[in-house]
Amino acid sequence: QVQVVESGGGLVQPGGSLRLSCAASGSMFSIYAMGWYRQAPGKQRELVARIIRAGGSTNYADFVKGRFTISRDNAKNTVYLQMNSLKPEDTAVYYCSAHTIQTIVYWGQGTQVTVSS
Repeated sequence: QVQVVESGGGLVQPGGSLRLSCAASGSMFSIYAMGWYRQAPGKQRELVARIIRAGGSTNYADFVKGRFTISRDNAKNTVYLQMNSLKPEDTAVYYCSAHTIQTIVYWGQGTQVTVSS
């Protein structure tokens, strides 16, 4: 089992920045990738960014490329999402995920990000 806990959400003005953190614990040997997803009201959950634990390769959704950066600290079993140039349409609950090779996904409880003036 793997436990995932997000932190760092909040209210920010358009054009502002936030940094989300995700701390994972438990059977980390089974985790090969971690990611961030988001879900806005009335919409499906969608991938924001993902990072491979070994090697650090990343992939991003087109709508965040150039604005968001995902990074990891394997020693701390922590993944970060630096969000810059935030837009109102980035408002959503952001979820951290931990992925196994067997396609099991562990989810955090989510953290609210609200972009509004």
